[in-house]
Amino acid sequence: MQHIIDRFISYVIIDTESDPKSTTTPSTKKQLNLANLLVKELKTIGMTDVTIDQNGYVMATLESNVSHEVPVIGFVSHFDTTPDFTGLNVKPQIIPNYNGGDILLNASQNIILSPNYFKDLLLYKGQTLITTDGTTLLGADDKAGLTEIITAMEFLINNPNIKHGKIRVGFTPDEEIGRGADKFDVEKFGAQWAYTMDGSQIGELEYENFNAAGAKITFKGKSVHPGYAKGKMINSMLIAKDFINELPKTETPQDTKGYEGFFHVHHLNGSIEETILELIIRDFDAKKFKKRKDLIHQITKKINKKFAKQFGEDIVIAEVKDQYFNMKEMVEPVKYIVDLAEKAMRELGIKPLIKPIRGGTDGSRLSYMGLPCPNIFAGGHNFHGKYEYVPVESMQKAIDVIVKIAELTATTDFNKISKKSKSKNSKNSKN
Repeated sequence: MQHIIDRFISYVIIDTESDPKSTTTPSTKKQLNLANLLVKELKTIGMTDVTIDQNGYVMATLESNVSHEVPVIGFVSHFDTTPDFTGLNVKPQIIPNYNGGDILLNASQNIILSPNYFKDLLLYKGQTLITTDGTTLLGADDKAGLTEIITAMEFLINNPNIKHGKIRVGFTPDEEIGRGADKFDVEKFGAQWAYTMDGSQIGELEYENFNAAGAKITFKGKSVHPGYAKGKMINSMLIAKDFINELPKTETPQDTKGYEGFFHVHHLNGSIEETILELIIRDFDAKKFKKRKDLIHQITKKINKKFAKQFGEDIVIAEVKDQYFNMKEMVEPVKYIVDLAEKAMRELGIKPLIKPIRGGTDGSRLSYMGLPCPNIFAGGHNFHGKYEYVPVESMQKAIDVIVKIAELTATTDFNKISKKSKSKNSKNSKN
């Protein structure tokens, strides 16, 4: 396990925070520090065709060691970390043989990681945890995925008795700001399908994710001396408040779970003259997703109508842009790639947790780009904040799953499975 720990720590101490305001790819040059390290490491362990393009996308190949034809599969993860919480000067802490109690992350600031609040901690009693020091995120999202993919490839190279077909690996920048797949060359990658190693709890296997859109709402106002403002002042901040109040009160991230969608107001900045409201819209169901986007325009129209005479022009301007869509539509026709991952987990004694992703991964975008790409656990918890942690044993299990998927792919008759899948889909389309 020390090999896994050392590799993971060597990644997380490199700051790779992405920047949504940047127009370059990668959005921050510092991401290339880790990308170039990954290139060097892939070459060192014996991978072939190792490349990094002008945008920082890293790809490499593990050649097949069998003589028969095997589908080319891939494994993908991202190397940036979220801009929502700092990843600068990460100081990981190793907690061996976790005793099930509180973990003091930072004594001077009295920051505690407690199972009283984060109950999942109790799942890992007796295991080795890697935590933050309470001042940064950890970066297990998705440097745990990087660690697992490279370690799995290294294991396969060092154990040629394990039969596998051709495997491609790909590492992307800027996933955390929704651009991870923007410049991913699917044709160059050349896999029939892939798996993102970007989930959380051990056993997670996901092929459904939110349909997602972002909305930017601009509110215009008129500033007048407050002593003489009667009938003249229009406070854009208060109009923004009215807009928010028109949204369903219980359809927020903190009030929803499972397949329930939401509106999430995440930024609000304003003055009397102008206020900018930013929110995200999420739903698994395509029809409900459209209704949510329509609601934004309906509220906008309602407020504009209210102020039409007084202001003389639209006082609210709404911009709604789609971000990504539910990968289920692209994965279901080749559902056997999910079944394969499920079988790998069960053979390793891991209980599969097949559930929807309440978010998105590179896999959702890649699936619509022609690379079906379910998501597999990477092991971390409490992403994007100071309470983030990852059990080392979970990373080891993820490595085992990658190896087992590679092995099963080389021993499965996919021509037979593909025919069954096409027959099933044909029957469903007639019903």
